[in-house]
Amino acid sequence: MNVEELLGNTEDQQGPQESPLISLKKDIEFYKETLREVAIEIMVEGLSAYPIFIAHQHEVALGEMILDRNELGTEWTIQASTFEEFTEKGIIQTDKKEAFLQHYKSADDFICLFVVVPEGANFVYFPYNR
Repeated sequence: MNVEELLGNTEDQQGPQESPLISLKKDIEFYKETLREVAIEIMVEGLSAYPIFIAHQHEVALGEMILDRNELGTEWTIQASTFEEFTEKGIIQTDKKEAFLQHYKSADDFICLFVVVPEGANFVYFPYNR
């Protein structure tokens, strides 16, 4: 599955004038305690040792929505997922699984974000304590 397949219709949307990462940082500061609680829940319930949160401003067919930007008056929606879902859907390819896990930062200390923008997507780690 390609990243493009995860995105909904974005052709008619205009992106923000400033870097999207500026507004993302602001929203993550606002969301971070909730994200920490969800990450702990994912790990404690045995769903995954590797929680991944998807940050986007459109529609993404991945994970489960936990923070809706329209309801919260923020710029980014956050969905919760796992390493296992990313591998099942082919976002993390089989031959890249070990490399991803070697670079995965502790979920106790960092939020693993898969940031989706019209130009593409990438992983970003955001520390809980800043």
